[in-house]
Amino acid sequence: MDSADIQRKKVAIIGGGLVGSLNACFLAKRNFQVDVYEAREDSRVAKFSRGRSINLALSCRGIQALKAIGLEDQIVSQGIPIKARMIHSISGRKYAVPYGIKSQHLLSIRRENLNNVLLTAVEKYPNVKVHFGHRLLSCNPEDGVITVLGSDKVPKDIMCDLIVGCDGAYSTVRTSLMKKPRFDYSQQYIPHGYMELVIPSKNGDYAMEPNYLHIWPRNTFMMIALPNTDKTFTGTLFMPFEEFEKLLTSRDVLDFFHKCFPDLVPLIGEQALARDFFLLPAQPMISVKCSPFHFKSRCVLMGDAAHALVPFFGQGMNAGFEDCLVFDEFMDKFNNDLSMCLPEYSRFRIPDDHAISDLSMYNYIEMRAHVNSRWFIFQNKLERFLHAIMPSTFIPLYIMVTFSRIRYHEALLRWHQQKKALKKGLFFFGTLIVIGSTYLLTRYMSRRHLDYLRRPWDWVTNFQNTGHVSLKTP
Repeated sequence: MDSADIQRKKVAIIGGGLVGSLNACFLAKRNFQVDVYEAREDSRVAKFSRGRSINLALSCRGIQALKAIGLEDQIVSQGIPIKARMIHSISGRKYAVPYGIKSQHLLSIRRENLNNVLLTAVEKYPNVKVHFGHRLLSCNPEDGVITVLGSDKVPKDIMCDLIVGCDGAYSTVRTSLMKKPRFDYSQQYIPHGYMELVIPSKNGDYAMEPNYLHIWPRNTFMMIALPNTDKTFTGTLFMPFEEFEKLLTSRDVLDFFHKCFPDLVPLIGEQALARDFFLLPAQPMISVKCSPFHFKSRCVLMGDAAHALVPFFGQGMNAGFEDCLVFDEFMDKFNNDLSMCLPEYSRFRIPDDHAISDLSMYNYIEMRAHVNSRWFIFQNKLERFLHAIMPSTFIPLYIMVTFSRIRYHEALLRWHQQKKALKKGLFFFGTLIVIGSTYLLTRYMSRRHLDYLRRPWDWVTNFQNTGHVSLKTP
């Protein structure tokens, strides 16, 4: 496909969020004519919308995508390194659980800051136009037609060669594909909601250690906190909706926090806690899977539109960014031929995005319950030790997912294999210890004590010789 043909290709990206704006940069670099349609107003001039999202943890996959469009250094410089989990027990005891080896860390980044950087980068391309306040009314991927509604309240039909659905978990583009034969879709609302609470700075500095993901695990619910560059923390309470519904008054809230998170109350402040808790209701969390991610050569889904994740592995943004990077790699491979690229992207990416969806569900149980157990801490240390001595043979799950570009479904399979090998190894060494301990015990016991072990055999021998059993001690 020559350059002149590429310039004639028109792409409509639905959604100007993180994945949509990143995608616009990738496609603009290929000289497509790109129009981004975003239902909300420009976040760079809009008033701050509190409680809209959970703080983001940028890791390897997302960083690699940003590097491909030349934004790695700018965005990484705005992040705060997160080197470990800091676990807060109900007694007030704290201990750190490292993520990986010493040099590996996440980056805590605010969603609105990252989105603003990406939008500014998008607007530097002369072949991209961002349409804020334009809501998608309908999508006809068969004919390459979308209908949008702008500020003038007049619906407009727009023709395009490619429709890219980056419009989130409740995607209108995906809804249009659900009407097509052989399109599979499933969604699951988990019974837990989330609520954001701000932990303010203290004397102009962080109220807690800044380079950690702080976790208050309480088995069926938990609180986490990530640092911000303004010295505050964004705290997020994850809890079953039925528990949120029990907290009806300020007194209920304060009693609950004093009981379950006693060390958090002085950090947030009773007055602020009682006020902020009721500013917004607890928000739901949904997991979405679908297949395929494309329709012919005219439409493709990416990010939450293709695979909305619960946030517990910190991979929602990273998986969405990697979608863009993988698609760009296939565009290179097939020389921008959409009829070849879209089906191959869909085939390649679906097992990975379904795998990270399952892993995200699992990691919530780990974060709110398993991190409390001594077995988890022992296993974590053992895995890190094995990784240190066999770095290419044994790789902990978290490192594969967060600090590498090993495909998600391969990481899942490898994790199961490693767990089996680890259990067999522990069983083998446990058996050796029992056998060795038994040998030493019998070897060094006194002769008198060994008599007690020989007596049952002596009774059997005596019965065979005499016909009766003698229980007398020799």
